[in-house]
Amino acid sequence: MTTTPRSRRLEVLRECKPLFVVWEITLRCDQQCRFCGTRAGKGHPAELDTQEALDVVRQLAELGTAEVAIHGGEAYLRGDWLEIVRAIRAAGMDCTMVTGGRGFDESLARGAREAGITAVSVSVDGLEATHDALRGLRGSHRGALRALTLLREQGVPVGSNTQINRRNQAELVELIELLAPYGIYGWQVQLMVPMGRAAEAEDLWLQPYDLLEIFPRIAEARRRADAHGIKLWPGNNVGYFGPYEHLLRADRSRFGYSSGCGGGIRTMGIEANGDIKGCSAMASTGFVGGNVRERSIRDIWENTPELQFTRGFVIDDLWGYCRSCYYGAICKGGCIWTSSTLLGRTGDNPYCHHRALERLAEGKRERLELIEPARGLVRDTARFALRLEDAPEEWLALARAAHLGEPLAASREA
Repeated sequence: MTTTPRSRRLEVLRECKPLFVVWEITLRCDQQCRFCGTRAGKGHPAELDTQEALDVVRQLAELGTAEVAIHGGEAYLRGDWLEIVRAIRAAGMDCTMVTGGRGFDESLARGAREAGITAVSVSVDGLEATHDALRGLRGSHRGALRALTLLREQGVPVGSNTQINRRNQAELVELIELLAPYGIYGWQVQLMVPMGRAAEAEDLWLQPYDLLEIFPRIAEARRRADAHGIKLWPGNNVGYFGPYEHLLRADRSRFGYSSGCGGGIRTMGIEANGDIKGCSAMASTGFVGGNVRERSIRDIWENTPELQFTRGFVIDDLWGYCRSCYYGAICKGGCIWTSSTLLGRTGDNPYCHHRALERLAEGKRERLELIEPARGLVRDTARFALRLEDAPEEWLALARAAHLGEPLAASREA
């Protein structure tokens, strides 16, 4: 039987379904996190109203979505958030939530449970002093831990999540020990990317060579998590194909290893104003396929190039180091959000453990240099140039020691 372009397209569409949707239901927030990619604080001037949100729920159910994760901003600052949760559950989908937890009290926890929420992940970004400094609010850490306690007392399954940056990366192992007594089912870690407010937090930016220190710590945190019966989930930009790939992903991903961005294949993101894109983390410019006020979600999912580019990947989509890497056809350049934010286009991702190790073997390292700051807009990005440099001899010795599992205490140098 001859395969026509139309039949192949239909086959691809059948294979691709937005099983997991991350929905930013508001940009309102009660914290001022330095790493916030959306610059959340005030509500979006064009946020969906209740009826529009409920229609989104209907459309997602018709598309076969299995789980909707609501977040913000801070989701509970939207007055109808529990109505949205109830609608998602009534439509037969799981409803999870990501929260900073600052305003969670017993009433909110009870309301979440009564609405049928499936699980809540509370963001904890370090030990108390570090977390509060990153969140810009003293008492934020205590609020997050209180939220874990109150939700668990209501019988709501709780997890946690952490964005790894230069300020908190040394605390990962201590952090899993802190979280374990709260009975969390899982802990997701991902690398901070300099978008939005994070684009101005230069002291938090990760250099590609920092991964040589970070990955042994993530690996040790995974071992500690296993000992506590907690599932450590590596985010999509935690990679790729270094010596810990099997430890981190053998039982955590569809294939047992990183297989590239799932945006537009199995995942979808919805912004507070109803814009649709393949992944909620992506910038708006260049990645939004359409808006729910103008087109159906099915139409946007099936017919817009912004949501289809990952479905038709070819090796020539890669460039730079990733184009010549022998893992390129498998990992496909890794996280599109990360590469596009750092270098202005997809297809070359310097946040790669394998790549950092290869550079280390050459006596070199890669450095991101700011060439144009962000403009202060929602989901905006700065412009960086990637420099390949000869690594300082003292740093080389420390980096090689870190690869063997020893602490890289001097890696704070610029």
